[in-house]
Amino acid sequence: MPTTLPFAQHLLVLTGVGRPGQVGEALARHFAAQGASLALLDLDLTMAQARADDVLVGLSAGDGLAPGQQVTAHAANLADADSAQGAAVAVLAAHGTQQVHGVVCIAGGFGATGPLDEADPAAWHKQFAINLDTAFATTRAFLPAVRAAQGSFVYFGSVAATPGGSPKGIAAYAAAKSGVLTLMRAVALEERPNGVRANAVAPTAIRTAANLADMGDKTDYVERESVADVVAFLLSHAARNVSGQVLTLA
Repeated sequence: MPTTLPFAQHLLVLTGVGRPGQVGEALARHFAAQGASLALLDLDLTMAQARADDVLVGLSAGDGLAPGQQVTAHAANLADADSAQGAAVAVLAAHGTQQVHGVVCIAGGFGATGPLDEADPAAWHKQFAINLDTAFATTRAFLPAVRAAQGSFVYFGSVAATPGGSPKGIAAYAAAKSGVLTLMRAVALEERPNGVRANAVAPTAIRTAANLADMGDKTDYVERESVADVVAFLLSHAARNVSGQVLTLA
């Protein structure tokens, strides 16, 4: 076991960590290898537990768990504030603490709604529910514990929601991600006196199992491991003076 692990004695909450081959899986493995205790949240407990088990198997195959390191799985409908609050209570109880050092809001999803005059209102509202509502409810539920640790939040935006990005055909998704970036800035400004930081990443297409299935292997993808490196930097002590920023990944 290495003597120095950058996230040893840190509790990190990762949302949307259920399906294999996605970004959350890569982030969970990355942070676990750096000594972090993890709480993995997903709508489906079975899938979240499978990812937690995968992480534990990976640690066992390597140097093993760091002292006090835990990896737990929790189910929640993060678009619902009460469900998110219940998940926060369960996470703190499972880890025996009142502090969370970092929350990474990965939960979300992509959906093309087409031209505005053809957009299905239900599909429009779904994009806000799975992307913006989940980020808000997660932030609200875990904010007291992040304040207690003077920790930080990392949100997932999109290049479509940044200046120069194109929302053509994906207006609902882009608008929801714009809301996520505004939420991030609000947290950064409001929580600065409490020592809490908030930042976001805005990737283009990431090489995930779902994207490969939908778009093939000819797309210029951002690698999951590169995303994990950037998120780890934003949560690290090295970024202690970085807050309210959006890092584009292309």
